[in-house]
Amino acid sequence: MNDRSAVLSRMLALAACAGMVSACASTGALPPPLTPTSRYVLQVEPGMDRIALAVHDQGLSGNQQAALAALAGRFAASRADVIRVEAPAGDDPAAARAAWGVRDALAALGVPAERVQVTAYAAPDPRAPVLAGFEVLTAHVPNCAEAQRASVSSFSNQPSAAFGCAVTANLAAQIANPRDIVAPAAIGAAEAGRRAKVFDTYRAGTPTSAPQEPLVNGRISRAVD
Repeated sequence: MNDRSAVLSRMLALAACAGMVSACASTGALPPPLTPTSRYVLQVEPGMDRIALAVHDQGLSGNQQAALAALAGRFAASRADVIRVEAPAGDDPAAARAAWGVRDALAALGVPAERVQVTAYAAPDPRAPVLAGFEVLTAHVPNCAEAQRASVSSFSNQPSAAFGCAVTANLAAQIANPRDIVAPAAIGAAEAGRRAKVFDTYRAGTPTSAPQEPLVNGRISRAVD
């Protein structure tokens, strides 16, 4: 191949590359992910679980105590760090009593006192509601329909823009506690006494499994009708 042919070949190659880049820019194609499964990953979004309690001179009402009990239950299940009790800033003694009453009510419901913070917030009225809540995490569910519409036919073996979206969306919708996405829950201590009992039974040559209930007329005898 002479020099003129070599130069012509390089020019044709550059033109082809330029055409490919222009096509990618015109179709809005996304760059391929580093790995086929790295485009979609489980993510969390921060939020607040908060209730507002009106200030009463006579203290917490029955409905407010029930709302605090439900809040304490959600707090225990969420594995959040602290509950913040926010009183309206001002000189209203009833609002201050209400805030500390909320703190005492949460402590009576089993929330450790050191995990309840009482603070003030700027309110338009000194008799504004007392706020109680904690930070929560929500699993982010990707929009797979939009990702599918953005996919273009590449006629190659590269993953599409929607590859892995459905799996990630299904996992995000099924995870009971989104904090498990950030870090796994702590494992409780093993039941050493029960484990030792099973080992002793095994060493004695006795079956360690629980005895099966007898069948009566093809049914378990102690089944509840």
